[in-house]
Formats: sequence, C-alpha cells, structure tokens
Amino acid sequence: MIGPAIIVVVLIVAIPVTVLISGGFAAALLGFLVKDEVDRSHEGSELLETNI
Repeated sequence: MIGPAIIVVVLIVAIPVTVLISGGFAAALLGFLVKDEVDRSHEGSELLETNI
C-alpha cells in the first residue's frame, strides 16, 4: 500500500517542482548568454549605458 502512495507523491509533487526549477535555471542561463552576446555585438553604442 505504501508503493502507490510514493508514486502519487512523486507524480504530484516531485516532478512538477523539478520541472519548474530546471526551467528557471534554463531561463537564467539563456538570459545571461543572450545579454552577453548582445553587449559584445553592440559594443560602443550609447544605448548600452541605459541598460540595467
């Protein structure tokens, strides 16, 4: 009886939390890489000073 309960907990709690956390890491990495590339390709632009 404990086996099905563990499977339900994993399906309802563990998998969605893992997906959300890994999605957050992927978004942060993608944002960092894109910002770094754009900063390098537009070096010298006066508009870069307005970015935070």
